[in-house]
Amino acid sequence: MNAALDTLRRDFGGAVIEPGAPEYAAASRSVLVTGSPAYVLRPESTGDVRAGVAFAAASGLVLSVRGGGHAFAGFGTNDGGVVLDLSGLDAVEVVDKDRHLVRIGGGATWGQVVDALAPHGLAISSGDTRSVGVGGLTLAGGIGWKVRKHGLALDNLVAAEVVTADGQVVRTGAEEHPELFWAIRGGGGNFGVVTAFEFAAHPTTEVFYGKIAFPPAEAAAVLQGWADHLRTAPEELTSIVELASPLAGGPDAPVEVRVAVDGDDPALAARALDPIRALGTVIADDVTLRPYADTLVEGLTPPPGIRLVTRNGFAGGASLSEVLRVLAGTAARPGSPFIAVRAVGGAVARVPADATAYAHRQAEVMVVTTVAGPQPVVEAALPGLDALWDELGPHVGGAYAAFLASAAEEDVAAIYPDRTYGRLAAVKRRYDPDNLFSRNHNVRPDQTR
Repeated sequence: MNAALDTLRRDFGGAVIEPGAPEYAAASRSVLVTGSPAYVLRPESTGDVRAGVAFAAASGLVLSVRGGGHAFAGFGTNDGGVVLDLSGLDAVEVVDKDRHLVRIGGGATWGQVVDALAPHGLAISSGDTRSVGVGGLTLAGGIGWKVRKHGLALDNLVAAEVVTADGQVVRTGAEEHPELFWAIRGGGGNFGVVTAFEFAAHPTTEVFYGKIAFPPAEAAAVLQGWADHLRTAPEELTSIVELASPLAGGPDAPVEVRVAVDGDDPALAARALDPIRALGTVIADDVTLRPYADTLVEGLTPPPGIRLVTRNGFAGGASLSEVLRVLAGTAARPGSPFIAVRAVGGAVARVPADATAYAHRQAEVMVVTTVAGPQPVVEAALPGLDALWDELGPHVGGAYAAFLASAAEEDVAAIYPDRTYGRLAAVKRRYDPDNLFSRNHNVRPDQTR
């Protein structure tokens, strides 16, 4: 250990933060989870990342790689190990104006990206929160307000710079290390540290964005009508229905249909939104034309002692009506979790199923449930949450890694179907045979299904 630490201090140009340092308390935690790592390393270059990876490998300590640090499962920190905090690698640069190619550091956040690209009239399909990291969201998928028109964030990735477990710097794309490129698009942080992403951005305009709200008693009709509309609506429309918000009354909360229409044409917006307004009794409607950057909200850091439990699954086809019926009934009962139903489809579904490691292309919606509060409150709510998912179980399938608070074997199995997992394991054996990168929804190099 001493030799490894001496080598780190010689080769690492960034900050090495240890317990007792003034900045340790803030550096040791991710957004949602508090940890107590032995070392937090803040690299300033790709060379520093190589040195940090080498130190973790030589010391035998568990390694966490932190981009934005928003993982519900707390992957961005640990107890007694090494945290590689990429926040210093946050440059955003338009490298080819004609092709709209953008190079983004592995520690950048989507807020930094939208602010940097706005003066160029460009955007990248991303998530919906400014402080979420580009890395974690892209490696898992990337479902946000442009997803039906422009696909997942990872669908817009054209190349990446990756530091692998053996300290090599690999450029990967369709022609260079193509299996690694396939794997990082959906396979999470299993294969190395992505120090830079290259995206194909697209020209953007202002967008119609806001929420249309209905009384809670109309939840069943609104949900079904909304899902029916999304099957034929313009792909410029992306939408989320939110039910039982604990901040707005739980079972008495209005049904809020959040919408974004990717374009500034009022006729297009009317074609996309008027059928939603006709679904019931509109009690609020604040949809306006605004900059795309304004659709990304600020992320919140919960106070100490607050735990968040998220679960999700995909649905579509003939089973969707039953899923929506169950959700509407649950939302009306005391103790309901916060429920969000996110529309996908569109551009996501047009990508071949085996083109990337993201395996759930044909889903129409993603159902997400969230329970939050002090530990006793969450523990009391878990039986009801389990009962809900038991009822949904026959009608949903798969899972989205970015909205899971756990990383058990059953979670990994839901994220990666057998065929996908087998291909990922082969890539893992090549680039990380000793499973150095294990703080994730882990693909084990020695495991097959």
